[in-house]
Amino acid sequence: MRPARSRAGQRLGADMRRDWDLYLLLVPGILFLLVFKYAPMYGISIAFKDFNIFEGYAGSPWVGGKHFANLFQSPDFARVFCNTVIISVLKIAILFPLPILVALLLNELRHMLFKRTVQTVIYVPHFLSWVIVGGLFIDLLSTNGGLFNKALGLLGIEPIAFFLDSSVFRGVLIASAGWKETGWSTIVYLAAFATIDPGLYEASKIDGASRLRQLWHITLPGIAPIILLMFILRLGNILEAGTEQILVMYNPTVYNVSDVIGSYVYRMGLGNQDYSFTTAVGVFESLISLTLVIGGNALSRKYLQRGIW
Repeated sequence: MRPARSRAGQRLGADMRRDWDLYLLLVPGILFLLVFKYAPMYGISIAFKDFNIFEGYAGSPWVGGKHFANLFQSPDFARVFCNTVIISVLKIAILFPLPILVALLLNELRHMLFKRTVQTVIYVPHFLSWVIVGGLFIDLLSTNGGLFNKALGLLGIEPIAFFLDSSVFRGVLIASAGWKETGWSTIVYLAAFATIDPGLYEASKIDGASRLRQLWHITLPGIAPIILLMFILRLGNILEAGTEQILVMYNPTVYNVSDVIGSYVYRMGLGNQDYSFTTAVGVFESLISLTLVIGGNALSRKYLQRGIW
């Protein structure tokens, strides 16, 4: 009896001979992955060397786990790691449900012109760079003539230094991220609504179900797999925390609450040219992200009988 691996290999060979043209179309994508995704992974070795840009990969000496030891002993990294987790968890808790809610509200609209106008308006901020968005929020929230603080002044409230006050700066990060990305994220859920059988709604109407019951018993269960998929993928980016946004909007006054792993790597890697240490930070971040995705998927399959693989 032939081994299962041998039979699988023969089936693959037969499939490739039969559909050779389709497999040929895979070649550009595979080459892209090899050249731009897998080949650069050799750079991870920098984390285990005292890398010198003039000596290159081969000439830089191996130091083992020295940079990882420095990483875990660094008081700055402990603060940065805590900031990253706090900001990411706040964004997940507050911003992750928002696109679902907006998509549900848009799905209930029956006036198509109004619906499409609202969709377009809320999509637009996604196409603005964080440099532009940061500038807009700085102008709006400025203590020197900012529109928001002017409104507070009319109400007899003292101006708030949003970009200098550590107690409110995280709120600015979350609010600006929500304004920029919530509309764009609704696209996924609006597309998911199209997969729900309209017959379910018709049957529920005959049974006398209200719109709220239809939403709770048909719409939400219908898009539950997409919600789960997006949540697990979001877990994989939990240590990213919006680096580009933070680099544009933060300043030394609020480092204690806004300095995240990405901004820390940027300052240490480019500012201090400590490439080995920052690569070690990146490896640590990637391992945590991989663990969260695998763990989140495993828990989902165990308790919800659904997963992304």
